[in-house]
Amino acid sequence: MMDIKKCTGLAGENRDYYLYPKAEPPFERSDYIEEVLLDSFRYHSGEGDMWPLTWAKDDCMYCGAGDNKGCPTNIWKIRTMRYAPEALTNSGNWTIDMINGEPADLKKYMKDERIQGVKPSGILDIDGKLYLSMEAQNYGDNPLFGRQHNLYGWIMVSGNEGKTFDAAVTDTEFFTGRLASCHFLQFGRGYEGARDGYVYAYFPYDEEDGQSYWENNDAILLGRVPKDEILVREAWEFFCSEDPAKPEWDKEEQKAKPVFRYRKMTGSNHVAYNAGIGRYIMGNYSFIDEELHPRPIHQMGYPESHISQLTLYEAPEPWGPWKLFHRDDDWGTYGDYQPNFPTQWMTEDGRIMYLVSSGSWDDYNLTVQKMAVKIKGDVAFSEKARYFSYLQKKEK
Repeated sequence: MMDIKKCTGLAGENRDYYLYPKAEPPFERSDYIEEVLLDSFRYHSGEGDMWPLTWAKDDCMYCGAGDNKGCPTNIWKIRTMRYAPEALTNSGNWTIDMINGEPADLKKYMKDERIQGVKPSGILDIDGKLYLSMEAQNYGDNPLFGRQHNLYGWIMVSGNEGKTFDAAVTDTEFFTGRLASCHFLQFGRGYEGARDGYVYAYFPYDEEDGQSYWENNDAILLGRVPKDEILVREAWEFFCSEDPAKPEWDKEEQKAKPVFRYRKMTGSNHVAYNAGIGRYIMGNYSFIDEELHPRPIHQMGYPESHISQLTLYEAPEPWGPWKLFHRDDDWGTYGDYQPNFPTQWMTEDGRIMYLVSSGSWDDYNLTVQKMAVKIKGDVAFSEKARYFSYLQKKEK
């Protein structure tokens, strides 16, 4: 029998929730990425949240955003005018513009009485063609652990840089159950530098009920498909090995084994390959209470306490083994979420990355923060990170 934490909302309503064990990441500490230095400055641009993004063949980045401008999903384009990792973080070096206010008639996907929203989960450019994965959601039916429930997902395609999308290339329920939320692994420009001829994608899910949620899941599955068969459901196969050193794949989703597991603290995570350091980088988030117990953001009402834990991981392969290299138990302004690392904004040596995320209130937008990493054998952080601690020094 699960213990229950008593909680009363600001209006006096019952907000009791399941009391899961404290959020302590069950991962080894990285012996490769030894230290992290985050820029004191964060820059905010655009509107909305989610922000899956990809570096396209035309040297721009394309993003999906949700819950803004009266629409649950729209498409944005980022043009990098000057890549300057050593400069202060601001949009003087890039532009961001909404280029498609509604990539499909999303209302038809909300006719199902279960659906309360439709959002983008992943996006991928392969040689100039954009693949946009979508997810249909509601706010769940568990009053003791209220999470945004991903019911099913599908893929749409654009061949004209996001101006229009074909929403009929896959069945609406292309992905269901544990696979309802699809997040594509990112490589280089137009998918250059990919490890092989496959596309890889991550799927967050809950091990107790076999469903997918936007926040506070248990684990992640990994799927792959030949890059010219992304829209063929039968061509997808899933990692099914217990040992990351001995990868095995099977087309039966029931045989899939998690590549990442953090009980009730696994988010809808993005993964990107940092070619400069030869590592796959995953940003993980989920929400906690004031005592570090998992508590989904949708369990509480606004403007009650929203606290998120950020954990960052590296791995030599898309399937792991994952090792922890950064942790923040009170991330962002008001519970930030969905950390991402654009491959276009990584230095050639991989020592500087840009952390992109969104969050509630002031951070309900594209939030950008530079991050330096010190790799085993490095004497110091990159010289390009020399201003990152400016504010901390000034406050002292």
